[in-house]
Amino acid sequence: MFKFVVAGTVATAAMALHPVSEEIVSAIRERTQMWEAHDVEENPFKNMTVEELMGLMGTFIAEDNEIYPEVEVTAVPTNFDSRTQWPNYIHAIRDQKSCGSCWAFGASEALSDRFTIKTGGKTNVVLSPEDMVSCDTKDLGCSGGYINRAWNYLTTSGIVSDDCFPYTAGSGKAPACRSTCVDGKQFKKYKCKANTVVHPTTAAAIKSEIYTNGPIEGAFTVYQDFMNYKSGVYYHTSGGVLGGHAIKVLGYGVENGLNYWLCANSWGTSFGINGFFKIKQGDSGIDQQMYGCTPDISTVAE
Repeated sequence: MFKFVVAGTVATAAMALHPVSEEIVSAIRERTQMWEAHDVEENPFKNMTVEELMGLMGTFIAEDNEIYPEVEVTAVPTNFDSRTQWPNYIHAIRDQKSCGSCWAFGASEALSDRFTIKTGGKTNVVLSPEDMVSCDTKDLGCSGGYINRAWNYLTTSGIVSDDCFPYTAGSGKAPACRSTCVDGKQFKKYKCKANTVVHPTTAAAIKSEIYTNGPIEGAFTVYQDFMNYKSGVYYHTSGGVLGGHAIKVLGYGVENGLNYWLCANSWGTSFGINGFFKIKQGDSGIDQQMYGCTPDISTVAE
């Protein structure tokens, strides 16, 4: 099933150079004006070690040869932002902290938004990445995961709300899986409807899926230069591989002639554009790592 893997712990010879450095910032500024890099002293990652930065890369990038339902390609606008289309239904930026749990954040965040959209706001829920980190035995918790397996977990097991099982793995150590809620409320699972996980791999299909059904999870290979991103449409310019990273993809558009995906990161609001970033479509393998599903609202609609 998997032909290649870029793990969150991959290192290259280039790692001798810290990702947040004058050398890399200079290389970025020499090679592109399409995206802006932080000055080193303003970069929120400047005091983190290379190992700590690589610990944020928690997704194994792998080719998935499973067969998924086709996404119907429809006419879509040139620019689209789920936050504008569905005000108050797209949830806030989160912070995975010192745990390679991006694979769980991207999935739980996309499904949270989709439940809210699908129910017209009646089930406005923030779902628990901790449930996935602690309970998904097919993945590796803070040591990383595969996003196709994450969406399989969301279908077969489902996850509880964040209130039920709050995120505490930010220290790098996940708590044990729970079967009761910490707040004493009903232990209710939110799932994908069976056989509805989609894996669009063309720009047209990805756009149609987001425009029709809401945010999806994506993943891409992170290079050293990405750790310097401040604004604009990112594409790889310089530096070695840090690892694989998953995010929520909530829109798309064109800026300065570049087609981009609009993404919500899980590194807090100090990263990029208040926690968001834009990445060139097709860059760093992102178009091959998109997943979403139809929420099963039959047991949770309020």
